[in-house]
Amino acid sequence: MSAPSVLVLGESLIDIVERTGQDAVEHVGGSPANVAVGLARLGHAVELATWFGDDERGRRIRAHLERDGVRVAAGSDAAARTSTALARLDADGAADYVFDITCDLPDVAEVPSVVHTGSISAVLEPAARKTARLLDAAARTATITYDPNARPAIMGSAAEARSLVEGLVARADVVKVSDEDVAWLAPGEELTDVLRGWLALGPALVVVTRGGAGALALTAGGAEVSVVAPKVAVVDTVGAGDSFMAGIIDGLARADLLGADRRERLREIDEATVRTVLERAARIAAITVSRAGANPPTSAELDAPSV
Repeated sequence: MSAPSVLVLGESLIDIVERTGQDAVEHVGGSPANVAVGLARLGHAVELATWFGDDERGRRIRAHLERDGVRVAAGSDAAARTSTALARLDADGAADYVFDITCDLPDVAEVPSVVHTGSISAVLEPAARKTARLLDAAARTATITYDPNARPAIMGSAAEARSLVEGLVARADVVKVSDEDVAWLAPGEELTDVLRGWLALGPALVVVTRGGAGALALTAGGAEVSVVAPKVAVVDTVGAGDSFMAGIIDGLARADLLGADRRERLREIDEATVRTVLERAARIAAITVSRAGANPPTSAELDAPSV
């Protein structure tokens, strides 16, 4: 089958990465932008509706996206300035973020068979309101995928953020979340209890990533599937979850389960298909963490017997 078109909604920004004893390095980032690039590198037709300035950093973002074949939605460059995220990496390569960000979205003329959103702009106004409206309209024709990608520093209290996140979970067919996100959003609650609660809101598939411990998926049909993470030398974890998210969408596309007309088939997804999707996504994320920055693999790299 041909790869379905994907519309990604959300922020793109400049990650300013600081490592102890090294000069800061700037990379194009933002969770939705990373997902868009990851999908484009895997051969999908992708449009990103985002928000950056018509300035030097914004032009760098546009060039980065278009170099990988991502189409930037008209009006995405109307921000007063381009947002930044200062990522301070610890000795293990894990990132702690400080944000200077504004979130909005341009109008979107067409909705393809898949719409993905998540992270900061999905819960900060005025982008959050526009995102919810777009998802409600898109659900008639598209599979909706969502990654909360929580950023406690700018998302308010956990209780406030959880209310917003669960409103988007209820709109989604597929949700990917990290165990760290769940721990912040639902402190003291059992991980699988939270995931089952989210399934009850309507998604067909909820996936939680657990870093080096792998990933776990729960389906609307009651299946639970876990996979291990490939063993690699970690350079940093920037963009790992975004690569995994792109891998889930890619894997579901390969299984011909995307588009509103396949919603019931997606809800009936079998364990073998879920495992195949998760293992592919885990391999994609492993390649990403083996090199600096949010630098997901191409299809050719994924097919090479290296990771």
